Amino acid sequence: QVQLVESGGGLVQAGGSLRLSCEASGIIFSISSMAWYRQAPGKQRELVAYISSRSTTTYAGSVKGRFTISRDNAKNTVYLQMNSLKPEDTAVYYCNTLSRSVDWGQGTQVTVSS
Repeated sequence: QVQLVESGGGLVQAGGSLRLSCEASGIIFSISSMAWYRQAPGKQRELVAYISSRSTTTYAGSVKGRFTISRDNAKNTVYLQMNSLKPEDTAVYYCNTLSRSVDWGQGTQVTVSS
């Protein structure tokens, strides 16, 4: 069964940090480009960052220099380290393959207070 389980969200003050995790099952994780997305209230889901099977990383301009995506193929897990958080980072964060080929998980809520 294909499944994505996100965790690590929470409430943090502006300037703080959080580390999100996403464990994948049912896919050949090691050859998949994995991505983090987010959806703020009233907005469309947007791509935040992605990491190729060779660990090449790409970031949206709004998070570049503050967020770091990484992966552990032995654990079928992709991470998102978020530093210097801003209120505009508040959203539900999801992981998926870069091609969005898997049913979306529940996501994890990140709330940044000012």
